[in-house]
Amino acid sequence: MMAEKEFFTIGQIVAPHGVRGDVRIYPDTDFPERFLKMKSVYIDGRRYDISHARFHKHVVLMKFAGVDDRNGAERLLRKELQVTREELMPLKKGQHYVFEIIGMAVYDLGGTRLGTVTDILKTGSNDVYVVTAADGEEILLAAIPDVVKNIDTKEKKMTVDPPEWIDE
Repeated sequence: MMAEKEFFTIGQIVAPHGVRGDVRIYPDTDFPERFLKMKSVYIDGRRYDISHARFHKHVVLMKFAGVDDRNGAERLLRKELQVTREELMPLKKGQHYVFEIIGMAVYDLGGTRLGTVTDILKTGSNDVYVVTAADGEEILLAAIPDVVKNIDTKEKKMTVDPPEWIDE
């Protein structure tokens, strides 16, 4: 029996485009250029072969083999485009995927648990980790080396040195 595939979202279909089955995709990846090189993608666990893709303003226009009219494209509206773990883009040393960080336990240098990473805010200059404590209180931590001292993806544990203005 084949093992269940693990899928990772890299974009979402936001609208049909034209009458030939093309769709507009909002990329949800740090590597949007990947859309131009991909041969196939998964939608709802089903593989779709890609006929062509190109950038248009802030979206990707994509055509799937077998989706040949606007009705076919509309059936895919709001669906997520996914890839398997093997198809994820390789990261540089020290980089992590969002799915690895969300849910991670966060501790200060003294070993006190501060909470769990519940969200990642993209600010432009650097990401900000939203850490939610057991009492629901949120702490915002800049994802920079001065603050984030260690990330252990195997243990799902992050060690941080929060700025002094954050009350422990």
